[in-house]
Amino acid sequence: MSEKGHKRPRLSNKLLAVVCALVLGGGGVAVVAGNANAGQDGRREAGGAAQVTATIDCPDVGDRLTAVPDQARAEVDEGLAQLDVQVADAYRRLAAGEARGEELIDGLREQRDATIGRISDAIARSAARPEELKAMSGCEVKQAAAQEDAQAGAAADAGAARSIGGKGGPARSDFVAIGTVRPNVRTPGASAGASTGSFSSRCGRNENGHFNPDNVIVAPGVSNGAHHMHDYVGNESTDAFSTNDSLAASGTTCGNGDLSSYYWPVLRLRDGKAERDAQAPGGGQDANVGTILRPKQVTITFKGSPAGKVKAMPRFLRIITGDAKAFTNGTANANASWSCTGFENRQLKDKYPICPKGSDVVRTFTFQSCWDGRNTDSANHRTHVAFANRDGRCPKGFSAIPQLVQRITYGVAPGARFAVDSFPEQLHKPVTDHGDFINVMPDGLMANAVDCINRGRTCR
Repeated sequence: MSEKGHKRPRLSNKLLAVVCALVLGGGGVAVVAGNANAGQDGRREAGGAAQVTATIDCPDVGDRLTAVPDQARAEVDEGLAQLDVQVADAYRRLAAGEARGEELIDGLREQRDATIGRISDAIARSAARPEELKAMSGCEVKQAAAQEDAQAGAAADAGAARSIGGKGGPARSDFVAIGTVRPNVRTPGASAGASTGSFSSRCGRNENGHFNPDNVIVAPGVSNGAHHMHDYVGNESTDAFSTNDSLAASGTTCGNGDLSSYYWPVLRLRDGKAERDAQAPGGGQDANVGTILRPKQVTITFKGSPAGKVKAMPRFLRIITGDAKAFTNGTANANASWSCTGFENRQLKDKYPICPKGSDVVRTFTFQSCWDGRNTDSANHRTHVAFANRDGRCPKGFSAIPQLVQRITYGVAPGARFAVDSFPEQLHKPVTDHGDFINVMPDGLMANAVDCINRGRTCR
């Protein structure tokens, strides 16, 4: 949506005292609501102790949809992608001070109401109308207090006149020294019939530079459906327009012939440098800035169940772990973990780790390991799979499948600011990290993986 011609009225004091840019670590900025010490022009005066980052919080319509008729799926996917565009645009306008708070929220409600109506109409042609969606058009400004030091406050003053311009978050409070975190990893005990083996695919570190801001699982057929850049390994052709047939006909970076698609948001240094996507969708246009970090190591391992044997995944099974909108949705589906090498018995969900010298940043995605036995995907991309219970057993109606664990490490200098790519309104919070997987293993390779796991072997 074009923003040309928009006036720049002062934001309502009822909603925000100010919107300004907060420079963080040489590259990140966040929307900041002024406190009692804020000047009339929105700059924080000396002595301000706290700042409040603000974003747009809207109900996640896609997460609420648990059943969509096949005939309506394309139209529904297009509508859900349009809702993401509307929220991202509203956030940019909020960040740049281009609309009054009430006007912005009211206008966003009107847009969402029309789009949700089209989604409901599409479903109603083949099934019962999802009446519960009517109540999901309203949004609000979410504020998150972030205690910052004097240096950050001075930087905010210097950058107060900037528009969002592709920047946003994270805050200093999003980081914690890993040495201050207590060990918190719990491993369920294995039963006598446990499947204790593992199977690994060696697929590289995206040396071939396969990047795009698409998400063929959540927004098939929509360019920039993710609004953030993804790293890919495995299947060489994955983008928004991939089909099962095109994925099966592709090449792969995996040495064992695994055609599966493994992807996750890129990690960037917040170093103020212009990456090649600085002016592109998914990059700077969507508040994702800084140097993209290439992983130092990527390991892709399928593990067994502590409660019994596993069965083969169906080909083209799609799984998402974590929640790209967890900052506004809440943490119910958040699942990615952050840590440091040498400290991996200490896992973080909602903080980035500050690692000591000689230790690498670690991202770990442990995927759902229980399948409903019928569906390769579901309307909200969650209900066809599940996590095992605390004792390692699958919920009723689900069967154990090989559990994908992706471990990605990065060499980051101690104290360097970094952030995961995110939807712009999610402010690059670590809790929004997530991983995506489409199983395109040839059936024979999947059978070998299951055999290795069930026999207690380690296969690479």
